[in-house]
Amino acid sequence: MAIVGGAAVAWPLAARAQKSAMPVIGFLRSSTLANSMQLVTAFRQGLKETGYVEGQNVVVEYRAAENQRERLKTMAADFVRRPVAVIVGNTAAAMAAKAATTTVPIVFATGADPVKVGFVTSLNRPGGNVTGVSFFATQLGGKRLDLLRQLVPSATTIAVLMNGKNAFSVAERKDVEAAAQAAGRKLVVVDVRADHDIEPAFATFVQRGAGALLVLGSGFVFSKRKRLVALAARHGLPASFDQRDYPVAGGMMSYGTSITTAYRQVGIHAGRILKGEKPADMPVVRSTKFEFVLNTTTAKALGLNVPVMVLAQADEIIE
Repeated sequence: MAIVGGAAVAWPLAARAQKSAMPVIGFLRSSTLANSMQLVTAFRQGLKETGYVEGQNVVVEYRAAENQRERLKTMAADFVRRPVAVIVGNTAAAMAAKAATTTVPIVFATGADPVKVGFVTSLNRPGGNVTGVSFFATQLGGKRLDLLRQLVPSATTIAVLMNGKNAFSVAERKDVEAAAQAAGRKLVVVDVRADHDIEPAFATFVQRGAGALLVLGSGFVFSKRKRLVALAARHGLPASFDQRDYPVAGGMMSYGTSITTAYRQVGIHAGRILKGEKPADMPVVRSTKFEFVLNTTTAKALGLNVPVMVLAQADEIIE
């Protein structure tokens, strides 16, 4: 029994030693991991393309602030203390990591302008310990409003749901407001920052006579996507979103950059850093793959006849 017991203790120690010999990547998100597994899968694919397979020759440790951004500072500091070989994260997470270290490499995925938000001094020559992928989230609001108008031309008042704590949603709102003014549409904008804000937001939309809904992207809003899709259906609001996951969950449409493609590139960047490249010399990648996904079943359930010209623009049709 003593021999068996000793072996039982020694095996975990040997396993931990083998694990610690592998490079460790810290994967940090401001929202939830449960709602981001498609991004994790894409990240792993990018790593694999550079020769790294999780559990075989690299360890990935996952942390999520669960929409409580004040936790990011502690989580980033923990990764730095270890230290991990690379930290990857979405905008808020990468910001926290950048504030915590000037030496540990950081790879971001952001919908903002990386220079304006202070990640890098130049897209082509980042110059520090930070590089990553930009996927143009804030410049697409006008296009999404235009597609929504084509699908619901009778909607003269359009609801806008956004998270006002998110700087990129605020920037996208300006784009949407300019497009709405040019198209002669009235907007009803409601700010949601917590669970208890969501139901009252839809009540406001109905009360104000909104004929369609535009949901601006943020980590918090994305984590509530199934609830938002269900509420849009309950209130009969044709809705436009920024990511494919929404129409897959039953939302009417989405238009935006492919964030899964961006996270695959984040994985490639992380793998290249593990191989010895320096973030300072790795240009920021600008993701230019845009996706218009249309759920025609949902459109029909809302009583809409989808114009042929809109169908022709769709990259993917969900029936």
